[in-house]
Amino acid sequence: MKAFMDKDFLLSTETAKKLYHEYAEKMPILDYHCHIDPREIYEDRRFGNITQVWLGADHYKWRQMRSNGVEERFITGDAPDREKFQKWAETLEMAIGNPLYHWSHLELKKYFGYEGCLNSRTAEEVWNLCNEQLARPDHSARSLIRMSNVTLVCTTDDPADSLEWHKKIAEDDTFDVQVLPAWRPDRAMNLEKPDYPDYLERLSEASGVRVNSFASLLEALDRRMDHFAANGCRVSDHGLEYVMYDPAPEKAVEAVFAKRLAGETVTKHEEHIFKTAFMVAMGRAYHRRGWVMQLHYGVKRDNNESIFRRLGPDAGIDSIASMAPASETADYLNALAGTDELPRTILYSLNPIDNAAIGTIIGCFQDSSCVGKVQQGSAWWFNDNKTGMLDQMTSLANLGLLGNFIGMLTDSRSFLSYTRHEYFRRILCELIGGWVENGEYPADYEVLEKIVKGISYNNAVRYFGFDLQKR
Repeated sequence: MKAFMDKDFLLSTETAKKLYHEYAEKMPILDYHCHIDPREIYEDRRFGNITQVWLGADHYKWRQMRSNGVEERFITGDAPDREKFQKWAETLEMAIGNPLYHWSHLELKKYFGYEGCLNSRTAEEVWNLCNEQLARPDHSARSLIRMSNVTLVCTTDDPADSLEWHKKIAEDDTFDVQVLPAWRPDRAMNLEKPDYPDYLERLSEASGVRVNSFASLLEALDRRMDHFAANGCRVSDHGLEYVMYDPAPEKAVEAVFAKRLAGETVTKHEEHIFKTAFMVAMGRAYHRRGWVMQLHYGVKRDNNESIFRRLGPDAGIDSIASMAPASETADYLNALAGTDELPRTILYSLNPIDNAAIGTIIGCFQDSSCVGKVQQGSAWWFNDNKTGMLDQMTSLANLGLLGNFIGMLTDSRSFLSYTRHEYFRRILCELIGGWVENGEYPADYEVLEKIVKGISYNNAVRYFGFDLQKR
């Protein structure tokens, strides 16, 4: 029997061990999509205890604590942090087979040197160990990023954001990791939301353009994209129900926008034609600027209304959605490709049944302008577990070129989540190592090194085109 999470955790063959320990393990991390607050990086936040850094905004853990029958006051309420940590420890010991079990212990080992198992009996020991180390200067927010061998971080930012903290970080010569904004214009697109008129006021103020038409909305967003580009942005991101394509004449789109500004409720069809026009305009704008477009979809959000009313979004009450028409995804990409305005694009569906559809769609839109111009993104959210990652990479390998895959993203609000890259890389090396051991790929280590290092880091550096000279 193998020891629990030893140095060869998830690695069952000699080839997998060689690929991981010699090639993947020490590669840097390019964190091209996360939800970390740039202010906390600039101010080099110090955490008072392990509950603050682990449970403060982690809806992954909140879901499991609720599943373990924990009262909400110990999850998002006013219970003491020590008691919240105890409830999490009691929950974790029930999480056999769940990636949170592995992630949590990888984090305890990497950042705190803890080799044991966190459970209800060891919670006091772990609490004291972690808090003692968090009190030291080498466990501040910036120190945790450096400890993780991160070269660059892309946060997730609204078009109306000032980017104040990104500017301050860029001017700070004491921190050698780049922190760049990523453009997330969901609030500008979601005209069905009750607060949409209020958001347009904020966007108008930030851009200096009075938004009173669809044309002026695009003008305002164009100005804000210039501001983002001036602050190093090269990546956009969209959170969509699905990638839709329901085109309509410009006059019809303007009529929908005017109807919404007049306070009327738009129909689903009107919402779709507006969002189609919005997304086509955004794709063209990204192509002009050389930005990468990320499309995250297949989510049904905020399912539990009582929790949503108390806590708002990102509270652990989202689920996989089953409707993502592949034909419309293809038609949307084709609308941009038809005028040679398709940007580099990454598709992520939360529903794993979409893997094969994505794998076939991306093959329709590749060209010589970029290696792997249209990518399937890493297994995302509910799929970033061992099974989900293996399924996503196997599907991509079956239908495309796995060697050109841009690999893992952190997609987290926690400064401890970089061990997810280790988890991913171990699974990657186990998958490739198995193919080699089974005679399905030659033991050509010169090529295997290129593939493993590429998926771990180098492919993303090339694909996004970031200037990493600051490091």
